[in-house]
Parts: sequence; structure tokens; C-alpha cells
Amino acid sequence: MDIKEFAREKVLKARGTLRTLVSLSTEVKNRTLLRAADLLDAKRDMIKEENRKDVEFAKERGLKPSVIDRLLLNDKRIDGMIKILRDVASLPDPVGEIVKMWTLPNSLRVGRMRVPLGVVFIVYESRPNVTVEAVSLCMKSSNAVVLRGGREAINSNRVLVGILKEACRETGFPEEAIQFIDRPEREIVWEILRMEGLVDVAIPRGGEGLIRAVADHARIPVIKHYKGVCNIYVDEDADLEKAWDIVYNAKVQRPSVCNAVENLIIHRRILRAFLPKMAYYLGKAGVELRCDEESLEVIKRDPRLSFVKAIPAKEEDYYEEFLDLILAIKVVGSLDEAIEFIERYGSKHSDAIITENYTKAMRFLREVDSAAVYVNASTRFTDGNEFGLGAEMGISTDKIHARGPMALEELTITKFVVLGEGQVRDNFRIPEDLKKEI
Repeated sequence: MDIKEFAREKVLKARGTLRTLVSLSTEVKNRTLLRAADLLDAKRDMIKEENRKDVEFAKERGLKPSVIDRLLLNDKRIDGMIKILRDVASLPDPVGEIVKMWTLPNSLRVGRMRVPLGVVFIVYESRPNVTVEAVSLCMKSSNAVVLRGGREAINSNRVLVGILKEACRETGFPEEAIQFIDRPEREIVWEILRMEGLVDVAIPRGGEGLIRAVADHARIPVIKHYKGVCNIYVDEDADLEKAWDIVYNAKVQRPSVCNAVENLIIHRRILRAFLPKMAYYLGKAGVELRCDEESLEVIKRDPRLSFVKAIPAKEEDYYEEFLDLILAIKVVGSLDEAIEFIERYGSKHSDAIITENYTKAMRFLREVDSAAVYVNASTRFTDGNEFGLGAEMGISTDKIHARGPMALEELTITKFVVLGEGQVRDNFRIPEDLKKEI
């Protein structure tokens, strides 16, 4: 089967389930999600064995440690996928919800009802747990999904899709609503991205190169974020104990993900009180620091920090999504300078201020134009599950349709519903004389 025919067949199979999906009861959807969770638990050894093949392949290809980390499925991550399925099952079903209704002077009742987007095409790299997140959210929101993971995760994704489809067969959920592209040709992706009228939206998850390629080729709507250059500003009124822990968590816990901090901004007045300990903690974790002149001088003059790898920052470092144990540092003299820095170098993903000053905190929340803005908390929380949304399809930094974690509600759109009792526009009716003629 040629590429165009293969791609069209997959999409048409998914689209053919839409009328069935929108009429499914919440009970059927939840039962399928819970059965999928049980099957993942029962088949975790099989999942790890297939994942082992992918990890070995990635190592043979010399892929970066950060990519291999995202690829790995161990018991903890399988438990995470199981939790996602159960969490999504526990959430309210958004489909059919009337989110607002009002009555007009002519007694018409006008409202907005949540309905599915339709066919969702998700293109992603490395992380096979995205397969479960995407399918769980599409199941609950009555969307059909076409999945295209990276070839480095093909064995992991194939076994996970098989388990999810098995749950569908057991519970009466239409398994054709889950389509998996298991061929490696990149042209299949470009073909699907051109299917106006058949595919309703594309959501890429991965590096900036992947996301730009999807956006460049697409004739259908794309919900995206190009990269996660997240910033933390430690204000002069910060509680330093909080600041040390927050920055350490945001950089060290899992540096390979898009909500890890990449730029640390420090107010000049607390530089000498804050940075030496921060550099010590980060250095012990293996973090390389790329510093401006002021911060580098503080580190180099402290003999306790001789083991810390600290080098001068280049201009391009502040734009960089390192996805690694690397952190760029900038010293500023005011909140205004910090916000200007974030506006210039950030990617509108997740940014935080650490301060005990309420006025400054509120200014930061209002003026920093990002999908998620924090006061006294790690940027690592920008995640659908962490926000209590069950899971996410990705983080959107767009300003149309959805922004931030793409969860259940973001996989629906509203349509107007109008309830009447025979009303007609401008009281323009069939004349009574005309009615008497027949």
C-alpha cells in the first residue's frame, strides 16, 4: 500500500467512529479506561521487555541521555500511566456539558455545549507514556486519535496501543477510534497534515525542530509550543530557604523535560546571600552554570565552589532549551529588569517569581505573558496531571483555542445550542391570508 493510501485509510477509520464516540455513555468510557489500567498492570513485564528493545536501539544509535531518559519505561513510569488512566476515569465527562445559557427577550434560550474536536493527530518523540496520555484523554472526550510516535519508541508504542485496543474490545468502545502509524516514513506525517476536512487538529509533542516541521507542513490547525525556556526570578524579598529548594527541584529533578528551569534570574541585592549555596547545591548535582559577569565573579571568588563548573554565558545561552543539567544565570537590579529579561529570552511556557512581597508577586502574575506563571513554586508543576486535570496532550503556548496543559476541556470546543418555542426572526410569518388559500 502506498503512503497516501495508507495514511488516508488510517484517518478514515478513525473518522468513521465519530458518531459512535459522541453517543457513548460516560460509563462505557470510564469502564474502558479502568480496564486499560488493569491490563497495563497485568502486562507490565511485556511492556518493559518491548521498551528494553527500544532503549537498546537508542543507545546503539548514540542518542543523547536525555532522549533515552524520556524513552525509558520502568515500574514507576508504568505506575504513572496506570494512575493517569484511573485519574481520567474519575474526572467529569465534558462532552455535552452546557457551559453557559441565557434567555433572550424573545424567550429563546441560547447556550454553549461542549463537543469533541473530532479527529486528533498527535505527533510525538521518544516518550511512549504520551501514547497512554493521549488515548486516555481522547477516549474520555469522545475524540478519535491518530498516533505517530518516534521510530525509537515503536516497540513500546505498539504494545501500549495493543493493550488499549484490547480494553476497547472487552468493553464495547470502538477500537478503530485509536489508530497507530507503525510505518517509519516521515512522508506519512506530511500527508496526514494536509488532510483538511478529515483531520481536525494536529498536536505535536517533542523538540522545537519537530514542532516547527509540523507547523510548516500543516494545512490543518496545529496546537503547539516550540520550546520550554522556563525562568525563575529570585527577588530581593525572597525567602532563600524556599528559593534554594525550588530552583534545585526545577533544574535537577528531571532536566530533560520542557517545564525544567533553564534561566535563573537573581536580584543583585541578594546575590551574595543566595548564589554561593545555590551554586554549591547545583554543583553537587552535576549542573553546569553559564553565568553573567557578576554571578561568575561570586562563584570564582568562593573557595568552597572550586569544584563547580561555571563558565561565562553567551547571549545565545539565555535563549536555549538545554534539556540537560545546564543552567544560565543572569543578575538584575529590579523586578522590571527581570520581566524584561523573561519577555526577551523566554518562550512563554512557565515562569516563576520567588518573593514574599505580595505587590511584586501580583505584578509578576499580571505582567508575565506565559502559559503558566508561578509564585513561590517550581515550574516543574506545569503538567496536566499535576494541575488536577488527569493528563495532558501537551503544553500549548498558543493564544487561540487553548493555552497551558491541553486536557479534557481543551479537547472539546463549544457549539451554540438554541431552544425555542416557535420563535421566528422579526415576527416574519406566513400571512394569514396565504394560509387560507390551501
